[in-house]
Amino acid sequence: MPTPERDPAEAERPTQADPAGTAEGPAAERRTPTGDAPAPARSRVVTGWVRLRLRAAPGAAVALGLLVLLTSFLAAAFPRGIDAYQPHAIREQLSDAAAARSAYQITSGPPGAQRPQHERAAALAPGPLAAQYRALRERLPDLVRTDDAQSARGVRTPEPLVATDAYLPRPDGLPPKLSLTAQSGLPEHSTVKAGRMPRGANPFSDTSEATGRGPERLEIEVAVTADTAKGLHLRLGSLIHLNAPGTTELSAKVVGILAPKAPELAYWSVDPLLAAPGLTSVTYPGDTPKQFWVGGLLLAPEAGPALLAANGAPETFWRLANDPDALTGRDVSRLRSQIASLESGPDLVELRKATGPGTEVSTDVDAIVADFGSMRDAVAPVVAVAAFGVGTVAAVVLLMAGGLAAARRRAELTLLRSRGGSLAGVGRRLLAETSVIALPAAVLGCAIAVVTVRDARLLPALLAAAAVAALACFALPVRAVAAHRRPLTSVERTDAVRVRPSRQRTVAELTGLVLAVGAVVALRQRGTANGEVDALVSAAPVLIGAIAAMLLVRLYPLPLRLATRPANRRRGAVGFLALARAGRAPATGALPLLALITALTTASFGGSVLAGVSDARERASLLAVGADARVDAHRNLPKELAASLRAVRGVQQVLPAHIEYDLQLNDDGSEIALVVLDPDAYNALAGKVGTDRIPADALRGKRGPVVPAIASPGVAKRMGKGPQDLRPLAGDITVQVAAVHGGTPATQVSNYLLVSADRLPGAAPTTLLMAGSGDHGSGIDAAALRAAVQAATGGGAAVEAPAGGSGTGDGSGSGSGSESGSAGSGDGAATADGAQGDSAGQAGAAGGNVRIKVRAEEHAALSDSPLQGGTERLYAAAVTAGAGYAALAVLLSLLQATPERTALLARLRTMGLNRRQGRRLLVLEALPQALLAAGGGALVGYGTIQLLAPGLDLTRLALSARTGFDELGTVRLHADALSLLIPAVGVVVLALLVVLAQAWWSGRRKENTELRVGETR
Repeated sequence: MPTPERDPAEAERPTQADPAGTAEGPAAERRTPTGDAPAPARSRVVTGWVRLRLRAAPGAAVALGLLVLLTSFLAAAFPRGIDAYQPHAIREQLSDAAAARSAYQITSGPPGAQRPQHERAAALAPGPLAAQYRALRERLPDLVRTDDAQSARGVRTPEPLVATDAYLPRPDGLPPKLSLTAQSGLPEHSTVKAGRMPRGANPFSDTSEATGRGPERLEIEVAVTADTAKGLHLRLGSLIHLNAPGTTELSAKVVGILAPKAPELAYWSVDPLLAAPGLTSVTYPGDTPKQFWVGGLLLAPEAGPALLAANGAPETFWRLANDPDALTGRDVSRLRSQIASLESGPDLVELRKATGPGTEVSTDVDAIVADFGSMRDAVAPVVAVAAFGVGTVAAVVLLMAGGLAAARRRAELTLLRSRGGSLAGVGRRLLAETSVIALPAAVLGCAIAVVTVRDARLLPALLAAAAVAALACFALPVRAVAAHRRPLTSVERTDAVRVRPSRQRTVAELTGLVLAVGAVVALRQRGTANGEVDALVSAAPVLIGAIAAMLLVRLYPLPLRLATRPANRRRGAVGFLALARAGRAPATGALPLLALITALTTASFGGSVLAGVSDARERASLLAVGADARVDAHRNLPKELAASLRAVRGVQQVLPAHIEYDLQLNDDGSEIALVVLDPDAYNALAGKVGTDRIPADALRGKRGPVVPAIASPGVAKRMGKGPQDLRPLAGDITVQVAAVHGGTPATQVSNYLLVSADRLPGAAPTTLLMAGSGDHGSGIDAAALRAAVQAATGGGAAVEAPAGGSGTGDGSGSGSGSESGSAGSGDGAATADGAQGDSAGQAGAAGGNVRIKVRAEEHAALSDSPLQGGTERLYAAAVTAGAGYAALAVLLSLLQATPERTALLARLRTMGLNRRQGRRLLVLEALPQALLAAGGGALVGYGTIQLLAPGLDLTRLALSARTGFDELGTVRLHADALSLLIPAVGVVVLALLVVLAQAWWSGRRKENTELRVGETR
């Protein structure tokens, strides 16, 4: 006879075999002829269970959903954050690089000399060059992407031609040299300020094939930029005669003065001489270096064939501006491989098919991306440490949430097991219950991360969110099944004092100890400089925290027993009850303690990383400047400049100093720096800016012909103890070393000699050192400082731009020279040696070049890399997340005992316990565990830092690719007191606030609400 179908509603109602409405009732007990339960009936039972549980405890369901949502968002956002800031970093690094480095410059010689001259000239026309440009673009590798708008092609003289006209400037008697360039797109990238655009024609169009020669005399039309016209004294109609190596007498007539539309972009800045002239120098044997001007003359794009007459072998070029917008950090290795092939490999062979056998490719893109790759590899292990720490804390908190739910429902699950409920049935229902909450929350968290953090891979985020969802779904079922493998009674004690560690736990702890020791040894020996991310090494702080948590749990009962003895002899019962309650904490307290110690270790470790990086930048910026700001000149500075600088906002002290960097010792001729200043004033400034003081008392010797001096160790060794005659510009003196000092006071060189200003009154100030307000002198108004210097020096000041950044200065123009060039002549032109200058142009000032350095700008330049900024933000987010999960761990551990604690207070109130005593009881009960976690976390954090510091190299994270800070050495991790104490104190304060809130809330409720008949709490 067929079994009648049961009403679906009956599946949700308790039956006699299932009084709690949760066990497998008759609908689940019915069997098919094969003995298997029908799937639809089982599904209805599980669905009814889930619906009833969600209705019964909506608050717990919402809390679990929010926890999973937050955790899945962080888990998915972390890898996407790495993917997002790395592409931004590599793109910005390429964009910020000088165009001459980031562009792909393809050059080739002229058409073969065996061809007729008119054919060679025709090949240099704009049409054939454009066709070759398109062919080149098609043959480029896929990662070599170019910007057509800023790219150019054309013909140029490979070497500048000597201009013989007498009216052109000759600083040291040498004539200027000018290059001729017929570059495409000139009208589109410039504006005519005076005159018109140059025109051009093919001078070989009427040349007979028999002679193959061009005209005997050739005058070409050229245009110059306004800076070139100003620097070379050119105007409309100027005729420039060029000493061309060809057979044609060549002259150039200026028909237009142009203004570049975007001089900072690649069209103009790949060859900076197109936009502005510069000074370069040449040294002849036995003579001093002599300077001469170099510049560029712009021809019409169609005038390229004329260069065959000016130079028998002009050079064709294709300058492809870099377009890094689609480049990602994952493309670094493949891009370097493609550039290597492009410069000397199969791809170069392909390019030569389009442009000729002499084609060459040059670029520094491979060096730029290699620098990015090395820095990324240097910071990756440091980021991995934070990822492992936060990930472990998040996983433990999810497990604690499952453990809290299992502990809250212990009686319910015990009843189910006593009524015949199977482990599989209980686990299946709990899994369905948590999955309904966790899976949608994880999906939503992942979706928010995808929307929030764009331009990143999707797969790592999906895997991270899936791991969070799986852990959240299985935490409660696994904990419940593991706890109820055998029937339990509700009166069994599981406190830490009673329960003895099992053999399995001992084996697990020993295994963790071995792994922790291995991780620490590996990190100290191998370090992180190789850029490899090792899971074991990255998990070292977590393993240390886990071992410390296990050890503290084992030692936890001992101090409680010791503290209970004096409490037994006191008259009050509050202290004894509190310690007794603390001793009866569940033995599973190792999990919250593990979460807290791991979170505190991660927070202190991360905070110490950030503090170490900040401290290294502070010291590096101070080493680079020597004060909060400084003004240097090769010659004497105006006397009124010090008073002007004291009036600048943020400047608190100005110290004049006389420094000669090329003073020679009489014994061996080696050069040292002589520093002349007021020692007391310098020590006052050193105290403000944070640099080392000098032994000023050593300079207060008796008056006499011998001047006491402070020497660096190297100079003191060479000079010995006897007097030494010196011949500085300020007057001859006889000095004797009175003290040895290892720093670099007022200078950036390690070999120096320092004397007091009152012993050399003829020394006029060449340097002004300033102390300012704010951190690293950030309160100094740098713009007002430069304006005051420029006003006092009567011309301009060259600003030394940190890390090769662009400087500013009124004397510059467009700075096309390197810093090794000499000072400009006050006409706005920069210096040059053929390469693009990174700093501003230099104007004559007080007979010498004046340089301004500001410590705040130097400090900012040390952290201007997007990779650095992204790494630091990610690390700060990891520290914040770890601190947040630590707070959650505290809340979960305290909430687990809330019902029992509330019932206890209710019982004690019936016995006469007042509210004040109740608060004391809860505080004293929670204090041992909070102090254990806080003190243990601080100690473990400090120990972890001391153990791992020798293996962590923070130099690249702190200083990027900057050089010149050898005195700093390797930037290592060091303990930061605030990073250790603030999280620990926060745990104690949070625990106290939670128990005080519980005491206040329980005091508002009546005893009969908490103590109901039949409850065993």
